[in-house]
Amino acid sequence: MRVSVALFTADLRVHDNPVLAAALRDADRVVPLFVVDTGVRRTGFAVPNRAAFLADSLADLDAALRARGGRLVVRAGDVVEETCRAAAETGATVVHLAAGVSRYAVRREERLRAELAGDRRELRVHDASLTVVPPGELTPAGRDKDHFAVFTPYFRRWEDFSVRDVLPAPDVVRVPDVRSAGLPGTRSLASGPTSPALPAGGESEARRRLRSWLSGPLSAYDDDHDDLAADATSRLSPYLHFGCLSPAELLHRARGQDGPGPAAFVRQLAWRDFHHQVLAARPDAAHHDYRPRHDRWRRAAKEAEAWREGRTGYPVVDAAMRQLSHEGWMPGRARLLAASFLTKTLYVDWRVGARHFLDLLVDGDIADNQLNWQWAAGTGTDTRPNRILNPLVQGRRFDPDGGYVRRWLPELRDLDARTIHRLPQLDDAARADLDYPAPIVDLAAGAARFRERRDPGR
Repeated sequence: MRVSVALFTADLRVHDNPVLAAALRDADRVVPLFVVDTGVRRTGFAVPNRAAFLADSLADLDAALRARGGRLVVRAGDVVEETCRAAAETGATVVHLAAGVSRYAVRREERLRAELAGDRRELRVHDASLTVVPPGELTPAGRDKDHFAVFTPYFRRWEDFSVRDVLPAPDVVRVPDVRSAGLPGTRSLASGPTSPALPAGGESEARRRLRSWLSGPLSAYDDDHDDLAADATSRLSPYLHFGCLSPAELLHRARGQDGPGPAAFVRQLAWRDFHHQVLAARPDAAHHDYRPRHDRWRRAAKEAEAWREGRTGYPVVDAAMRQLSHEGWMPGRARLLAASFLTKTLYVDWRVGARHFLDLLVDGDIADNQLNWQWAAGTGTDTRPNRILNPLVQGRRFDPDGGYVRRWLPELRDLDARTIHRLPQLDDAARADLDYPAPIVDLAAGAARFRERRDPGR
């Protein structure tokens, strides 16, 4: 009897899963394995919101495997040690794994390959599982260029890439006799409270949301995705992050519809792939400036705390931060506004904001989170690194009726849109009856400070 191991990481699904499909082709019996990685706690990446989503996703994956005659095998400890142990216990000769791009994932893969080879077992890594286009597959012309540093030329090549076909979910999964721990709960994965309105995790929920998204809202994505009050984005990012939804399948299904809405949404999938290929080539960008600007960041603990709490005195920024706290999620436009305000108006190090986002975001992803923060801070791939987003202008443009602000700032729910957009410019007497703070920074002064401390030529 031939046995293989399908090691699940960020691909918690049975539909269109190259790792599971290859393991099933290889052998008569498969060990669908997930290891609760105790090393993740030391990285600070194990936080309550993602732990809750992960627990949901593992339970749903186990249910999907059981419906096919199998089950999820769960271990806890060092991923390499536990995987090798499971392979030895079952006589598996091959372990299948999806390729990661973070330094942590790459080192884990290297260790696993070496340990398995020492036992005369093989590691097979699948590149087309976590992204549409594998990182490193597309490179610019020139011998010394290993990745695209600008999105637009990358996107042109990405659009022409021949994407693999979608793989069906297996009918049957046969698992050998092997021990397993129980499915983990949120508290065993991370300590601390979760945000009150987290989405449910798991592939079943992902596919339900996908059907709903494709049936109507996708068609208007081009017009509505930046409308903060409309809440017109897909909200599929947590399911992509945990691999409850295949990016390749999502691409094929979005391309199956005509119009500017699907086209704009596909561009966002390319943006996600773009960041993954940058991080794969430059793993230090997770913590160091991709393009150093020699910034002299301010140590402004009180202002940074006001930003975290949604008490900056700028309604659209505060609404975004309150949504993050309540839902563990926020739309892309809100993320951009909040990040620009912290890094350029307050001139606080992007790493401070990126850490806060990773502490709360259900879809907190090293590639997307860190590199989007660097884009906003002007230390990343933005071709206009010194642009500053004015929160008053942005509020009028993307929340013209004030609906987003009133939803997340109940203390302002009785104000009309005009007053909301003028609020930071009102004097103390005009704000006297509101439980809402005065602005913590003057926009003009903040912009001047940024330009003074960062040489525009850098």
